Amino acid sequence: MKELDLAKAVEQRRTFAIISHPDAGKTTLTEKLLLYGGAIQEAGAVKAHRAQKRVTSDWMELEKQRGISITSTVLQFDYRNIRLNLLDTPGHQDFSEDTYRTLAAADNAVMLEDASKGLETQTRKLFEVCQMRSLPIFTFINKMDRPTRDPLELMDEIETELGLKPYPVNWPIGSGDRFTGVFDRRTQEFHFFERVSKGRMRVKDTIIKLGDPQIEELIDKDLYYQFKEELELLDGLMPSLDLKQVHSGQQTPVFFGSAMTNFGVELFLNSFLEYALPPMAHESTLGLIPPEHPEFTGFVFKLQANMDPRHRDRIAFVRICSGKFEKDMVVYHARLNRSVRLSYPQKLFAQDRISIDEAYPGDVIGLNNPGIFTIGDTIYTGSKLRYAGIPSFSPELFAYLKNPNPSKFKQFQKGVSELREEGAVQIMYSVDDSKRDPIVAAVGQLQFEVVQYRLEHEYNVETRLEMLPYTLARWVENGWEVLENIPSLFNTILVKDVQERPVLLFKNEWTLQQFVGSNPKIKLSKIAPVLELGPESNHVQISSQISSR
Repeated sequence: MKELDLAKAVEQRRTFAIISHPDAGKTTLTEKLLLYGGAIQEAGAVKAHRAQKRVTSDWMELEKQRGISITSTVLQFDYRNIRLNLLDTPGHQDFSEDTYRTLAAADNAVMLEDASKGLETQTRKLFEVCQMRSLPIFTFINKMDRPTRDPLELMDEIETELGLKPYPVNWPIGSGDRFTGVFDRRTQEFHFFERVSKGRMRVKDTIIKLGDPQIEELIDKDLYYQFKEELELLDGLMPSLDLKQVHSGQQTPVFFGSAMTNFGVELFLNSFLEYALPPMAHESTLGLIPPEHPEFTGFVFKLQANMDPRHRDRIAFVRICSGKFEKDMVVYHARLNRSVRLSYPQKLFAQDRISIDEAYPGDVIGLNNPGIFTIGDTIYTGSKLRYAGIPSFSPELFAYLKNPNPSKFKQFQKGVSELREEGAVQIMYSVDDSKRDPIVAAVGQLQFEVVQYRLEHEYNVETRLEMLPYTLARWVENGWEVLENIPSLFNTILVKDVQERPVLLFKNEWTLQQFVGSNPKIKLSKIAPVLELGPESNHVQISSQISSR
């Protein structure tokens, strides 16, 4: 893209994340979107086979071995003169914390569903985070070329379980072996799905207008009558598309297709460009900061160590919120209260990086991090401000992380510190000074495996875990003082996080309820406290929206 004025640059950007349950086809959809943008020439498939071309978005060695996405990546590409910033997130539930943080940097979310399964556990959890931020949600119902649930049933599930009003932008004709294609309600055109075998399987997309006599020759009679009945039902009973409701997270445009065969992906992408929000204003201590604000502002939403193992680098992922970023510009670091020169900025594309000279609101840039950035940091020029911090959610597994080799103490400390900073795992410590081993706190078991794997392969430190019998963490909102006179704890221990804040670990939900009932004056939160914004702001702290119980 050529150099643009600020308002035009903002209008020509769309920043979004894809959320889904594992195995819904998220990585496959990501690859196909990149193909349309010309960012890659061939899509990789997620298969556990060493000879298989690796998937672009999965760059970590462990990801290649397991065939799963472990860490979030940023993938930037252009399509139809729009710059898309795709924030690819881990699908596996054990890494949902990374996804929560990444959603803080998105303006839109794409909710991917497997047509045979509908809404699944991880999708529901991630939807709640999108809802807290009122993100517009676009739904892509995938794998229509396989046996599926009834499309009307899928629509009803979205509305009843998520409270989202679905608006089908296109509608499927058949499914599985009888999947004939989709009808685009915007253009009143049929897109016919046809498998064509020529050495490799590919899909032919034939487009015919509604009313063309060929239609009845291309669609089986029973499917055609069923389609007409369903279309009549959609037109008569479902509300029309309302972009105000879409943008406020109340209505979701729905698309049907098959990412694996590439059918329906282009239809989705073209509509998404038209309906999705460009970069939006962000709440700060100075109130709403629009993207057209002339001063540069941004916040760090992710840290990643050792993306390039040869250089042991550490990269801070910065979402630009306003103004124009320029290489070597001097900005102010809100937390450190000092100026910082931003040299060597990079455009991120999974593991690959390219030096850049400028970037605009909505873009994500990578900055070398010599230990000065942490997740949630604000950088800016002009008047002093801070954006709200990014919360840490309650982990569910806890273990002492032990270093059996004292000679590797420095490497162990460095590895734990850097992995904590990038959010690979939460770290807590016992209040008992005789217990100095860090407590690693994770959402799922696989997080433990990743931490131990990375400590061994990136820091040359072997470790062992000593599991703790707790399943819930709650931060004490009103500080250490309220804990002074509490009686002895039952199936509960008191620890501190890395910011020296008190955290209670409970064995189970029953233990938590007993504690809450016995100590009504102690306020608990399932997320770590974040920055409280100033009185000029209308921002509602995220912790107040989530029950401590």
